[in-house]
Amino acid sequence: MEQDEHGKEEAKRPLAIVGIGASAGGLEAFEQFFKNMPPDAGIAFVLITHMDPAQKGLLPEILRRFTRMPVRETEDGMKVEANTVYVKPAQADLTLFHGTIGHLEPVRTHGLRMPIDSFFRHLADDQDGKAVGIVLSGTGSDGTLGIRAIKERMGMVMVEDPSSAQFSGMPRSAMATGLVDYSAPPEELPELLIQYVKFSATTPTGEKLTTARVEADLRRIFSLIRLRNGQDFSRYKRNTIRRRIERRMALHQIPSIGEYVTFLYENPPEVDTLARELLIGVTRFFRDQKAWVALKEGILKDLIPLRPEGGTIRAWSVGCSTGEEAYSLAIVLRECLDTLKRPDMVQVFATDVDARAIGIARRGTYPANITADVSPERLERFFVKEDNTYLVHKEIRESVVFATQNVLADPPFTHLDIISCRNLLIYLSAELQKQLIPLFQYALNPGGFLFLGTAESVGGFNTLFKTVDARWKIFRRQEGTTPQVPRFEIPAAVVAQPATAEKKAREFAREDEIVTALAREWLLVQYAPPAVIVNEDGDILYFHGRTGKYFEPRPGRATLNIHTMARPGIRDALISLLQAATREREGFVQEAAPARVSDGEQQILITIRPVGQLAGRGGMLYVVVFQNNEKPYRKYPEGGAEERKQSDRAPEGGTVQEIARVRFQIQHTIEDMQASQEELKSMNEELQSTNEELQSMNEELTSSREELQSLNEELLTVNMEHQKKIAELSESNDDMRNLLQITNIAMLFLDGDLRVRRFTTPIRPIVNLQAGDVERPITDLAVNLKEGGFSDDLRGVLRTLQVREREVQTKEGRWFKMQIRPYRTAENRIEGVIVTFIDISQSRDLESSIRRARACAEEVMAAVHEPLLVLDDNHRVVSANRSFYTMFGVTREEAEGNLIYALQDRQWDIPRLHELLEEILPKQGEIEDFLVEHDFPGVGHRVMRFNARALPPDAGPDRILLAVGGSIDRPI
Repeated sequence: MEQDEHGKEEAKRPLAIVGIGASAGGLEAFEQFFKNMPPDAGIAFVLITHMDPAQKGLLPEILRRFTRMPVRETEDGMKVEANTVYVKPAQADLTLFHGTIGHLEPVRTHGLRMPIDSFFRHLADDQDGKAVGIVLSGTGSDGTLGIRAIKERMGMVMVEDPSSAQFSGMPRSAMATGLVDYSAPPEELPELLIQYVKFSATTPTGEKLTTARVEADLRRIFSLIRLRNGQDFSRYKRNTIRRRIERRMALHQIPSIGEYVTFLYENPPEVDTLARELLIGVTRFFRDQKAWVALKEGILKDLIPLRPEGGTIRAWSVGCSTGEEAYSLAIVLRECLDTLKRPDMVQVFATDVDARAIGIARRGTYPANITADVSPERLERFFVKEDNTYLVHKEIRESVVFATQNVLADPPFTHLDIISCRNLLIYLSAELQKQLIPLFQYALNPGGFLFLGTAESVGGFNTLFKTVDARWKIFRRQEGTTPQVPRFEIPAAVVAQPATAEKKAREFAREDEIVTALAREWLLVQYAPPAVIVNEDGDILYFHGRTGKYFEPRPGRATLNIHTMARPGIRDALISLLQAATREREGFVQEAAPARVSDGEQQILITIRPVGQLAGRGGMLYVVVFQNNEKPYRKYPEGGAEERKQSDRAPEGGTVQEIARVRFQIQHTIEDMQASQEELKSMNEELQSTNEELQSMNEELTSSREELQSLNEELLTVNMEHQKKIAELSESNDDMRNLLQITNIAMLFLDGDLRVRRFTTPIRPIVNLQAGDVERPITDLAVNLKEGGFSDDLRGVLRTLQVREREVQTKEGRWFKMQIRPYRTAENRIEGVIVTFIDISQSRDLESSIRRARACAEEVMAAVHEPLLVLDDNHRVVSANRSFYTMFGVTREEAEGNLIYALQDRQWDIPRLHELLEEILPKQGEIEDFLVEHDFPGVGHRVMRFNARALPPDAGPDRILLAVGGSIDRPI
């Protein structure tokens, strides 16, 4: 029965819990997604949307039309089950703990609700690497920080393709992080999700045994990354590295590491992607808020007050990723200085091996949902709001210097007051951690702070650092400790060493070897006399047998030198014997000496023989053997015959023997003194030569110092010039920005690859650009123009370098005059294009109005029975009505564009008409009933009544309206 219950529980447990976030336009995306999601995939879905808490949500009822899975509105304490869709209620935010949903009061972070970010973070903490986050259509940037948390825990992230989204704000913000695994239309996401989840379900979790084959494959992967990117991951923690590699394998459905290595060889861009994921570049502003509070208290109390006023507080943010940690540190330091009212400067060095992350950090632009981590006061003071993003204030950006650096290989920054290295050490092997901690100690000033992550510590280096806050891992460099820089030798690959036990087992694999070793050991113990092995200085390196009879420890400092430990009598004999052995090198020396040993006075036979050189140092080793002997004698190697004869002729007796021994010692002492004098003379000459060399080096160093001083002055001058140029560039940039804002012209700057470099706000009705779209290809963005060919026009200008102009219309009906011209640098290099859009909608409307008015006027003129003409300021006919053409027998072609005086072979060249148009009308502006008499061929004698009026200037160019009234048959 219990087994049945357990089986039911296992069946209800989902293979993965998928959080889906959407906002505006999300309903259509949900429909497309769930229409293509099978109801038995073994996955649970939690839907997070932006809903007004005051309104009742209808999403569950709507979703039931698109899916056969149960759709439930969540309740507090509800257990998540497979093949079920859960919808967040409008009145609560969601948490997740051990697969159980919890409800929280809706939280507004500085006026913004970020329910998607909130749930994604809970999902990542609870499900770890099994978490999946999906961002669909919506405005704003909710979900961006949440997918960072999911990626940090090695989960998977999917995003709706921005081009298919009804509102692309949220998908674009997520894509801008560079952490998205899949981007596709909603209807294609289910298949990708099922493949990933089912493949991941077959991959075992937990600690994995690293076989020789797997280790070889990992080394090949490390070599590929190092060859392509110059980054070495061979000494990162193996389990972490393997988990991230296996996550990439799951994304591509590759079952073995060997096959993934082949995939890397065939797809070089995957090497770059894998390297970015191994760097674990996930962070946020003021991560662990209480830790920053503790750091700020320590800085205010124990750091800044001890530094000289008016200096620079120097800090180093190690592994800064996209810059949030570095800017947080700079903000805290600035706040501390302001609190203490100190004029000190802040200088933060921020480094990372990921050049792409450093580029993002330098821009200092972050999504609007950083409000979840940054207080309103800090947002107001240290950030500038731009659209849906926040830009770090110029004061803070200028105090942080970003650089690409490998802390494991490159030289460190020095003379620092604070080092922040949070959540980097936990990914490194213990060996690398032991090298980095002394490095940090070397880089810090005495009393400087080391700020680590909550899961990190200084290990066994408590002598180097004092704990300031054990909970939040804040340490302070111990006063008086001597800094030492460790040398890093990062290998290209780690060579697996066989286990010690296995190695010993192979050494004694055969039984005869064991027997031989035991026999040798027994014979040495039973028959070999007591002995010691010493070096040329008399230091004892090895004891054999029971040597306590011949040695005793001396009072005072402990030592193992044979001259100090030897008993009286033996000590005197050893001096001359070792000197003799040192000269002979190849033979042996022997002497029987009376000595007081532990059991009384005895004759001890001392034998000294060279046994070989010490490996790697070149010094000779000697074995000194002690034996009991009643007959005293002295024996030397061949070549010492004379000494042997004298020794043989020596009279018996202890006194004579003692005299002979003393004479021998004196003789050798004299020889040693003479040799020492010769050596001292030689050393004196060498020292004189060395002194001369040192004097020469001192002169060179003095010259080098002067050169360095000169170079330093040049660098200071160059630095001042650079600062001046930076100030000029900043001023020019401000002028340019204000100019672009004043002109209110839509402008778009693209580089040679058609990536967005800069744009002005009026461009958005044509291309809906946001601050995060900088460096994105324009071809990936939707252009709001009715006619296509925009990309072709851009490429055409780059190809021909000819300016292109045309009128374009947006889908809403607005007209713009588009001009595309090459972007030329001061060196006349082409580095992209500039596109301007001038709004001509009003001009187009005016032209249309004029055309309609003119058509209307022409209709009115045509309906009037009285002949009418419109003349320009040169008295040329602009137009005439049908009555004029009929009455005087003139065609439109003969009249329009010609002088009125030239009509009908100059029949209209009438003096009275000249008088009317050239003298009277310019003065009066309006004339009525002006009579003109003339004989027209084919028409006859006419007396015409002219009414003339000069049209007002706001009606257009200078025009004259001339009406020819009915004629009379009498002379004027």
